[in-house]
Amino acid sequence: MKSIVLLSGGLDSAVNLAYARRESVVRLCLTMDYGQRAAAKEIGAAAALAAYYNLEHRIIELPFLKQITATALVNEERAIPRPGPADLDDPAAAGETAAAVWVPNRNGLFVNIAACFAEALDCALIIAGFNREEAKTFPDNSISFVEGVNAALAYSTGNRVRVLSYTQRLDKADIVRLGERLGVPWQFVWSCYSGGKTMCGECESCRRFFRALEAAGLRGGGCPSK
Repeated sequence: MKSIVLLSGGLDSAVNLAYARRESVVRLCLTMDYGQRAAAKEIGAAAALAAYYNLEHRIIELPFLKQITATALVNEERAIPRPGPADLDDPAAAGETAAAVWVPNRNGLFVNIAACFAEALDCALIIAGFNREEAKTFPDNSISFVEGVNAALAYSTGNRVRVLSYTQRLDKADIVRLGERLGVPWQFVWSCYSGGKTMCGECESCRRFFRALEAAGLRGGGCPSK
């Protein structure tokens, strides 16, 4: 079976890429550039991961997405939320953070772009980095979202392409543990909303990533650090 991998260069997509290589023939890795602050870092991370696995990598530019959204991920006049550790598991606080970084129909758009490539390359699968932890505040990470997308793709693709995420039912710590078993090269991963020289350690993405590394006993030892 052949697949297309949506590769942002972050924790979830990196682990899904490593898993996809065991379960399918990965034809292409796709990274989306919609003007996000971390675009250069995400593209660099994704390119490094694709090169590590000797896979083709392609960048899709989506400038219109930046133009139609005021999200803190692209609008530098808005501050990126910096939740405290306790806020990650507080539904109200996590909901506010999610709203600040929400991009209109982002995953829906990404999946449909990937579906075009998948059908053209005769790939049955689109591999995406979703997870149980963030599905609580980002509905486009949820099982229901994947089920709905797959129902639509059955009509919109001739070869009935479907989305699959190997981490869909896992939290971040479990994803790190899975990645460790798969030998993911952590030094290439970028899981930060900002685009600085190093990961900020304070945005929600960083907080969840570093908490997961610590829970899995992997902070340091070649893993990315603040």
